[in-house]
Amino acid sequence: MRHYPMTKFRLLIIAAVMLQLGVGVGAAREHKPAKYVAVDAADLPTEARTTLALIKKGGPFPYQRDGVVFGNFERRLPSNDRGYYKEYTVPTPGVRDRGARRIIAGGKGEYFYTGDHYKTFRRIRE
Repeated sequence: MRHYPMTKFRLLIIAAVMLQLGVGVGAAREHKPAKYVAVDAADLPTEARTTLALIKKGGPFPYQRDGVVFGNFERRLPSNDRGYYKEYTVPTPGVRDRGARRIIAGGKGEYFYTGDHYKTFRRIRE
C-alpha cells in the first residue's frame, strides 16, 4: 500500500468533509446544551416579568409571532420533540422591531430567558 504525505491541501479537504458531516470536536461541542445560570423572575427586566405573566395567563400577546414553535436548532436548550418549546417576545424599550429578548416556554412549565437572541439562556427560577 502506498503512503501519501499529508499536505496542507489534503488536510484542508479532510477538514472540509468533516465539517460538512458534522464530525469533529467543534461540532460535538456546538450541539451540547449549555449549563444554565438561573435567574430569579424578580430579577428579570420589567418587560420580561410582564411577558411571563401573559404566558401563564394565556395572552393576549402583543406580537403576532408570540407562541410560535421555537425550533432549538442550535441545541442550546435540552433536546425535546419539535413543538415542545414556544417563544415569546420580551419588548425592548426604544427598539422599533421585536428586539433580541425572548422567553422560551417548555412543555412542562419551565421557562428560559435570552437577552441576546438565543445566544445564551438563563433558566427562570420562580
